[in-house]
Amino acid sequence: MEIRTTDHMEYQEGMEAIDHSIMDKVLTEMKEYDYNKYTANDVVNALRKDEISIEDYKALLSPAALPLIENIAKKAKSETRKHFGNSICMFTPLYIANYCENYCVYCGFNCANKINRAKLTAEETDREMKTIADTGLKEILLLTGESRAASGIEYIGEAIKTAKKYFSTIGIEIYPLNSDEYAYMRECGADFVSVYQETYDTDRYEEMHLRGSKRIFPYRFNAQERALMGGMRGVAFGALLGLGDFRKDAFAAGYHAYLIQKKYPKAEISFSTPRIRPYINNDEANPNDVHEKQLLQVMLAYRLLMPFAGITISTRERAGFRDNVIGMCATKISAGVSVGVGGHAEEEKGDEQFEISDPRSVDEVYKMIYERGLQPVFTDYVRV
Repeated sequence: MEIRTTDHMEYQEGMEAIDHSIMDKVLTEMKEYDYNKYTANDVVNALRKDEISIEDYKALLSPAALPLIENIAKKAKSETRKHFGNSICMFTPLYIANYCENYCVYCGFNCANKINRAKLTAEETDREMKTIADTGLKEILLLTGESRAASGIEYIGEAIKTAKKYFSTIGIEIYPLNSDEYAYMRECGADFVSVYQETYDTDRYEEMHLRGSKRIFPYRFNAQERALMGGMRGVAFGALLGLGDFRKDAFAAGYHAYLIQKKYPKAEISFSTPRIRPYINNDEANPNDVHEKQLLQVMLAYRLLMPFAGITISTRERAGFRDNVIGMCATKISAGVSVGVGGHAEEEKGDEQFEISDPRSVDEVYKMIYERGLQPVFTDYVRV
């Protein structure tokens, strides 16, 4: 298999190139970010402000902020309640295919991995969605591996049309598209697009993405903006924390979202904060010390930088951690999750992307939210 033969910073044929000014700003600021220069006083001063600056945000992500995590949490919780009340949105992901053309060394769907590949038929997709909808959920996230050949835009579009029968909010987490293709997905009924840069360190990105269209850094970076150009209501940002320097990656993801919000003020912005899991054939790799306290620090910093942004906590994290962050900074939680192809109406048809840490059902998560004095929400958007 030929790998690393393409320039990861150069567009390939068919990829829509748009203005790079936001990418250039993010990469420049990230490169210059020295988180060790910040002090406890910088953090305290940031917490005194009603609206923090990018410099304050850098301080909140620094090691100096960790001893003050309780103070940061109090302010973040106040901001969360101010803008979201007691509401916690619930959703579940549905993998409709796991074929992938990318060679990403950390991913279970890696094209070099020998796994069971599958895609749902139209009938299977309908059954899966009906089963999910029967739990009461009204929001779904549709996912595929990154293969245009196996999971073309028409195939995904038909799945979105089916989802419209059952759900009021439909998100997609697929391979990046051009703006006209995002417009087609929006026309089919999609509302949100999630694209995670994995790492904003271009050198580390090149090392981790050895083959396939995902190898092209700027095309992936600009996916959220192309989605908004295509008419999407909202976009999600995030980095796979621990793949590179997690503080710099967290800074870059937040700053990226911040600049997009400035340019597209009507866009609904959200974050996800996945941590890397150990992966095969990389004994020297480690999660770069992204423990739960550091993960919480990142989530709190996101909340204070962008008080109106949604923050999702995934089933990669253990139940106790997920329970504690909802209402404090997280506003959306997944439940009844399967990360293999299908797995809701019947047994999974294809292998999983990663192992989950919280297997609770929709009813169990609903009960947990309610018992914590919060309001579980199935629907926060009505189609007209």
